[in-house]
Amino acid sequence: MKTSYHPLSKTLHWAMALAIFGLLALGFVMSDMPLSPEKLQYFSWHKWAGVSVFFLVWIRLIWRVITPPPAYPNSMSRPLQMLAHGGHFLLYALMLVIPLSGWLMSSAKGVQTVWFGVWPLPDLLSRDKELGKLLEWIHGSLNWVLIALIVGHVGAALKHHFIDRDDILTRMLPHKNSPGNDHA
Repeated sequence: MKTSYHPLSKTLHWAMALAIFGLLALGFVMSDMPLSPEKLQYFSWHKWAGVSVFFLVWIRLIWRVITPPPAYPNSMSRPLQMLAHGGHFLLYALMLVIPLSGWLMSSAKGVQTVWFGVWPLPDLLSRDKELGKLLEWIHGSLNWVLIALIVGHVGAALKHHFIDRDDILTRMLPHKNSPGNDHA
């Protein structure tokens, strides 16, 4: 029986977690900066990383279909399992919708997204200043929802580890590789 996530699943999970934390931090820093070349550079980096997360989440979703996660422990009630599924669904949805809202916002504001400064991505909307402001608000609001879900996700993992004393947390840690793990 599979008791741990596949190493690629773990790598994608932690790489995206680091990227998202970095994106959130950069977003907070750059939003409070006065207009300057440095702020414009931060916006470029933020957009590059956001587009990368958008593409990585698709890879992660495909991988999740190919390599499903281990089953929840028998001690976990059905309502808690459903809550966990719902939380994961919302996390994945936000990892897709937030970068997309940023891309739409950039398009509406008339600022093309150029991935890594090399590959221009098509504008998804025509220039519309008012729509750009609305999309900026949506993008920011969705990030606050993401922060709340991340806090819940981390809190649930810690609860499982310290209170329930099950393997929910440890099976996603990079070092977990005990006998009986099926990494298929």
